[in-house]
Amino acid sequence: MRQETWQQTELEPDPPAVPDGRRSLRRDVSVPALLAGLVCIAVSFSGPLVVVLAAAAAGHLDQAHTASWIWAVSIGSGLSCLLLSWWTRTPVVTAWSTPGAALLMGSLGAYPYREAVGAFLVSSVAVALLGVTGLFGRLIRAVPPGIVNAMLAGILFSFGAGVFGSLHRAPVLVLGSFAAFLAAKRWTPRYAVPVALLAGGLLAAATVGLPLHLGGGGPTRPVLTAPAFGWPATVGLALPLTIVALASQNAPGLAIMRASGYRPDDRLLIGTTGGLSVLLAPFGSPGVNMAAITAAICTSPESHPDPRRRYIAGMSAGVLYLLVGSFGGVLVSLFTGLPTALIAVIAGVALLAPFQSSLAGALADEGGRDGAVVTFLATASGMTLFGIGSAFWGLLLGIGTHLALRHR
Repeated sequence: MRQETWQQTELEPDPPAVPDGRRSLRRDVSVPALLAGLVCIAVSFSGPLVVVLAAAAAGHLDQAHTASWIWAVSIGSGLSCLLLSWWTRTPVVTAWSTPGAALLMGSLGAYPYREAVGAFLVSSVAVALLGVTGLFGRLIRAVPPGIVNAMLAGILFSFGAGVFGSLHRAPVLVLGSFAAFLAAKRWTPRYAVPVALLAGGLLAAATVGLPLHLGGGGPTRPVLTAPAFGWPATVGLALPLTIVALASQNAPGLAIMRASGYRPDDRLLIGTTGGLSVLLAPFGSPGVNMAAITAAICTSPESHPDPRRRYIAGMSAGVLYLLVGSFGGVLVSLFTGLPTALIAVIAGVALLAPFQSSLAGALADEGGRDGAVVTFLATASGMTLFGIGSAFWGLLLGIGTHLALRHR
């Protein structure tokens, strides 16, 4: 029997019983949830994919190994999104680590590729063990909720600000999409984001252009690489990748779900993604982790008003991940060709509700606001130290501030 993973905040009647899971799945499918998965994939493949391609170029990977890398992280993300969302009935969204790919941009070329694959394998094993044993989950649960919400608000801040930061590039596209979002939010809130996406696509085609050029070729052929192990690659790649995966990906990913009212099983989620990463490391995957930004899209009320039916958004993202990964040559170019202003405005309006709730949660505890404010500012700054992103440092500085001012 599946464990109940949605924490009810109000007294609600239990959902009607259904004879089997297939009928329940058909009942729960909705257009906004399916489109939330589409927005999730568009955000993943239009921005972070560029970082992956740059890291592959820095490591002097040929086209076959680069395609295998994209195949591995896409298949891993798709399987984990699809299966974990279905099993837990919660919107579980996973992805590759963008900070990890950024870290590889500066260090992948310093090691032989086989040793880099060995470092990917070591890092994945470490993440899986920390997840399965529950050590990572206990550390995360000890953090004050206000600081966690402040970290989430800091992560989402740049996406909200990006809506208005892209005005100079495409004012008609941005203002028209935002106006469509506001109009739909007033009259049909459930379809606000899909309406903004449709309006943005039409405005992009009429103004800046919408280059929907599909690449050629058939299914992607993964390349198996036998891993090699060496201390330089283990210390220089595996250790930083493990810290980045836990601090910059899995911690915010779990926090997003908790802030949305879910009770994620960290052992199941981190252990499963870590295990998939172990299997896919020989094909070039540096790791599959819990997503944060795209998870906020699928866990928000824009996905579905009923939190118990938002898991369809996670399953939708999983199916699309598998499709893009299997036919990368045809579909990856589609996502990378979308105008940056269109992606910015759609991601921004889709994350508006999670940003509001996170900011409200961060300031709810008056006594802990100092730590929350420090966490928010440090996280929103986007700073990077030692290859670790601002989410980790914001969390660390916020906890330090909280302990210095409140601990007795």
